[in-house]
Amino acid sequence: MTEAIKLLPALPPPQRERLMGLAREVSFPEDTRIFEAGGTADRFWVIRSGAVSLTQQVTSLRQVTVASLGSGDLLGWSWLFPPYAWDFGAEAFSPVRAYEFDASSVLALCEADPQLGMVLVRTVAEILAHRLENTRGRLMEHYTPHGRGVL
Repeated sequence: MTEAIKLLPALPPPQRERLMGLAREVSFPEDTRIFEAGGTADRFWVIRSGAVSLTQQVTSLRQVTVASLGSGDLLGWSWLFPPYAWDFGAEAFSPVRAYEFDASSVLALCEADPQLGMVLVRTVAEILAHRLENTRGRLMEHYTPHGRGVL
């Protein structure tokens, strides 16, 4: 598998500086639910330190961790696509410090700076493709019977 793409280093310095002008520093204590699947996606974060688990409810009683995120990782992408609702849940696995971005402010910045908008959308798409590949691998490991061929 390829190495994870980090949002902030992928942006050219002028666009990164403009985006960071909208950042707000936040923290989450360990075991804090940051958001729930189906909730309104009106912001996103870039993790500075700590770890976050992305979770998916697979049955009414069972939740599966589909990804673990750490320093430099993008947390939240549903703010970019209608219907602007979280597809997963997220929980702080340890104390987390992050940069928080208000989605409407970032979208307005992207409208004013189309180059930033294009780079941001492409980078988020690359991050999503990488995570989809990793999630597929995890699901295959989890649901393929051990010692048997591929289903």
